[in-house]
Amino acid sequence: MASQDSNITLYTTQTPNGIKISIALEELGLPYKVEKIEISKNTQKEPWFLAINPNGRIPALTDTFTDGKTINLFESGSIMQYLVNRYDTEHKISYPEGSREYYETNRYNWLFFQNAGVGPMQGQANHFSRYAPERIEYGVNRYVNETRRLYGVVDAHLSTTKNAYLVGDKCTIAGADIAHWGWVAAAGWAGVDIEEFPALKAWEERMAARPALEKGRHVPDPHTIKEVLKNKEQADKEAAKAREWVQAGMKEDAAKAQK
Repeated sequence: MASQDSNITLYTTQTPNGIKISIALEELGLPYKVEKIEISKNTQKEPWFLAINPNGRIPALTDTFTDGKTINLFESGSIMQYLVNRYDTEHKISYPEGSREYYETNRYNWLFFQNAGVGPMQGQANHFSRYAPERIEYGVNRYVNETRRLYGVVDAHLSTTKNAYLVGDKCTIAGADIAHWGWVAAAGWAGVDIEEFPALKAWEERMAARPALEKGRHVPDPHTIKEVLKNKEQADKEAAKAREWVQAGMKEDAAKAQK
């Protein structure tokens, strides 16, 4: 299907999971509209958004499906596979279905590695390092070390294969490519030193040089995590602001669950 036949709206904010989708859209050259979700104001919990994503999280995406009706999509991995299956007919960021690389990239290996491993573990590392009301060393160590272990898996794979990207020499929706980049770029926020992983660092820099990634990472706001991490005082201020609304959201969710 040609890009002009799309009618995509991306509901997102500036997070590693959010920029996965805007980067993928830019790599595919698809036109799309952006609705910024103010997660600090709980916009994602409003009824209109819950009708799109009942889980109340970003990213989410709507499109006009082939039957002429709106399709609602949520969970970043699901959205990325939808975009590829429907629009990537030239296999710009995917491999042909049934090929060896198709299975290595999408269905059984690296997409699930990111969605079930790096994302959740690094997210918890962020929480215990930055957003918890008190520092709990066990939680910090548990999740920072597991994130570091997972980075080591990717680093070792890149070192062994000598590929430019995780699966072959093509930037794909899964692998350590579009799905991973936002997380790896924010390694320092989780307390992981990317310098420990030279092959992964080289890959991250190679990805950052892609024009579509450079454009997509700044949706819906400037992607400034690397600049923030260079200034500890600024990083602490950003963490304090985020901690306030994260804790407020947790209390609200707990109160709803008790009703």
